[in-house]
Amino acid sequence: MTPAAARLQAILDLFTATEAERRPVDAVTSAWLRGRRDIGDEDRGTILDTLYDLLRHRARLTWWLEKFGREANARNQFLAWLVLAERRPAEEIKRLLGEEPQDGSLLNKLHGHTIEHPEMPEAVLLECPAWAEPSLRARFGDRFAPEMNALLTPPPFDLRVNPIKATREGALKQLAKLGLPAEPTPLAPHGIRLAEKFALSRLPALKTGEVEIQDEGSQLVAQLVDAQPGDRVVDFCAGAGGKTLAMAAQMNNKGRIIACDVNEGRLKRCSERVRNAGMHNVETKLLGSESDKWVKRKKLGFDRVLIDAPCSGTGTWRRNPDTRWRDEGGLEHLTALQSRILASAARLVKEGGRLVYATCSMLPEENEAQVEAFLKAFPAFKLVPLAEVAPDLPQTGDYLSLTPAQHDTDGFFAAVMTRTPA
Repeated sequence: MTPAAARLQAILDLFTATEAERRPVDAVTSAWLRGRRDIGDEDRGTILDTLYDLLRHRARLTWWLEKFGREANARNQFLAWLVLAERRPAEEIKRLLGEEPQDGSLLNKLHGHTIEHPEMPEAVLLECPAWAEPSLRARFGDRFAPEMNALLTPPPFDLRVNPIKATREGALKQLAKLGLPAEPTPLAPHGIRLAEKFALSRLPALKTGEVEIQDEGSQLVAQLVDAQPGDRVVDFCAGAGGKTLAMAAQMNNKGRIIACDVNEGRLKRCSERVRNAGMHNVETKLLGSESDKWVKRKKLGFDRVLIDAPCSGTGTWRRNPDTRWRDEGGLEHLTALQSRILASAARLVKEGGRLVYATCSMLPEENEAQVEAFLKAFPAFKLVPLAEVAPDLPQTGDYLSLTPAQHDTDGFFAAVMTRTPA
């Protein structure tokens, strides 16, 4: 097998694996690549770039296959991609990838076409799934198309400098020495944006905890918490701890952060990152559910509570294009869970303390509607307008509302609330 043929077969094998499994694509690709140490960095980059291109064109590829009465399986989607996007001749594809029954007929039917067609519905052209389309149209109105188009572009590669161990200036100099063009992020004070992708093994600072991979929007959400040295803070849905680490650094390693989650594996990863970053003010807490008895025991005990709620992830579709086709459990299930989490975690906030509710979603049902319902049900809390707490951030109304098209970050929402004195 030639190198070109091996590369194509590897792409097809990985794409087939991602289609067959229900795990997130990044987890599938990591496991798949770990088992193939013989694939070099350059080929890995090509394989992953092509995989993500396939995922970003899934609706359009499926439309073409349905037009010609073909199943939208991984092989057929890949064949369609090679013809429609890469413009490869049928004979070249068959020579490099081999030929199975019906391949030739499909390749011939696709020949001469491009990946977009005038008859495609707008939602197909924009890769917007039916379950999210009504809400996103309501959210963006006339900006629906440009916002959806922005979600089809590869995301920037952002880092956050850990000020406990390094400075942004020093990190930029290190990147320059490594031949990795970078610049400060426009909004986040400790952020760095890389001009191009690179093999993570090239950056020792990732291993030493001097920098972390974190989208600028995520950094800004952590900044809104405004955790101060000596504060008692809860990161209620901490996951692997990206925002936990950012807040711990804000606190200059003083005070106490409790990183909570219902997933033991995520908390284990959080603990590893905390140690690597040199943070001593973080502990983890495994919860049985959002209404764990620990919450009741610790009520009114914290200065700051961040809820980075589980959500549809519509704001991360640039980064995780597979998730737009995973409506697992439905939006109603998610919004009900968000409501329960918000009501439960709010008990932890002391009088005068700050509650920040955030998602990486751009759907009103998960964002503004959740906050408005919570404030109506819990009059002890009031909304603090964004201009009062963060006048230097993009002013998007009372809430922080970031989008890829307008701010070149992932889509993030955050609301700042405070518990008023009794």
